[in-house]
Amino acid sequence: MQLNIQDTKPFLDEDFLLDNRMAQVLYHDYAKNQPIIDYHNHLPPDEIAQNKVFDNITQVWLYGDHYKWRAMRTMGVDERYITGDATDKEKFLKWAETVPFTIRNPLFHWTHLELKRYFGIVDLLNPQTAERIYEQCNAQLASEGYSTQGLLAKMNVDTVCSTDDPIDSLEHHQAHRATDPNIKMYPAFRPDKAILINTDTYNAYIDKLSQAAGIDINNYQDLLAALQNRINFFDSQGCRVSDHGLNKVFSVPFTEQQLSAIFDKKRIGQALSEAEVQTFMSGLMYELGKMYADKGWIMQLHLGALRNNSQRMLQKLGPDTGFDSIGDYAQAEDLAAFLNGLDTVDKLPKTVLYNLNPRDNEVMATMIGNFNDGSVRGKMQFGSAWWFLDQKDGMEKQMNALSNMGLLSCFIGMLTDSRSFLSFPRHEYFRRLLCNMIGKDVHNGELPYDEKWLGGIVNDICYFNAKNYFNF
Repeated sequence: MQLNIQDTKPFLDEDFLLDNRMAQVLYHDYAKNQPIIDYHNHLPPDEIAQNKVFDNITQVWLYGDHYKWRAMRTMGVDERYITGDATDKEKFLKWAETVPFTIRNPLFHWTHLELKRYFGIVDLLNPQTAERIYEQCNAQLASEGYSTQGLLAKMNVDTVCSTDDPIDSLEHHQAHRATDPNIKMYPAFRPDKAILINTDTYNAYIDKLSQAAGIDINNYQDLLAALQNRINFFDSQGCRVSDHGLNKVFSVPFTEQQLSAIFDKKRIGQALSEAEVQTFMSGLMYELGKMYADKGWIMQLHLGALRNNSQRMLQKLGPDTGFDSIGDYAQAEDLAAFLNGLDTVDKLPKTVLYNLNPRDNEVMATMIGNFNDGSVRGKMQFGSAWWFLDQKDGMEKQMNALSNMGLLSCFIGMLTDSRSFLSFPRHEYFRRLLCNMIGKDVHNGELPYDEKWLGGIVNDICYFNAKNYFNF
């Protein structure tokens, strides 16, 4: 049987991922033009504040992007062309060689969406087109409107939240705010280094925290005072969000005396047992949760990553270089007990739970229902599919679980969780999938045909729910 091009849909056309007329209406007339609130990412605040201009496409596209790095390694590309000393052009050409082999991986869609949306390039990236595309992108990056703020503006980004350590000065947030920009940037408080007491670098970090807070940290109570000091400072700089990237949360019974003894033991260099580590993490997370509630902040919990699996590459390249995977930790009981502990004293902040193991989607979708108390619309959120799951299958599974066991209509929607200024078409990707799911239900007679009603819900998920939830 001969297949004609007329028998296939065009690649990345205006109705990409939209399989029915209702989906197309919902996307083009409602979702498409909503501003973006990217409430969790890893963009460098200094590059936003300074409105950095990139010398070439490799700098803005491949630096720090471990998604692409993993694919290149799989194709047998030498590390010199990934994180090594090869020229930026050589690195780009090696990525171009890899792209044709990423079919059915989200990288194939993202790569071409990003080339199309930012640079107007519709050609497929491959070895034959690489030189030309490299020069086209570089020429545009040198022109007006392609600085960091310009790239964000191209995607209609309204707000970004960076990820910031308690010891950060937030000077770049201050500088950015002073320029009265159209794009708002807020810090997010991520104190994991103060929680993960079993690390070799813990004591050195506590010394830095002491200096940043202006408090001598001689005991556990001093540690709490220093963290409260930094929370107060972050709050004064517009922060309304905390974030934690943990394997799991623990909820081990503890006393203040136990926590003090464990902290003292670590500070004098003695080894801790696993039970002591879990006890300390349980107690400190509980205290932080109460601090967040007192400030009216949102607590984000990113759970389930198994990090730095290759010790050889960790020693060579450091963390966050593409050697992490999905973990299979037991989440439900400790998470429920942790949230319940805060709820019992009426100190449970608005909370977003992000799950990395699709096995636990239904766990998270039902967990949020345990602590929605009617005080706030959508107080507890099952966060968007993230990291390995922020692709078509993962997003659909997350939204289906939330639809079946919670209220999709209260969902705060998508985020990039990215270090790349070219990653914002992921919001488009999410919006298209959302509209297609709802449109399919209408097409199948599972939802009534009511464009304004469904369009309003789509608008809420894409923008207004997050706007109201975070109250930036």
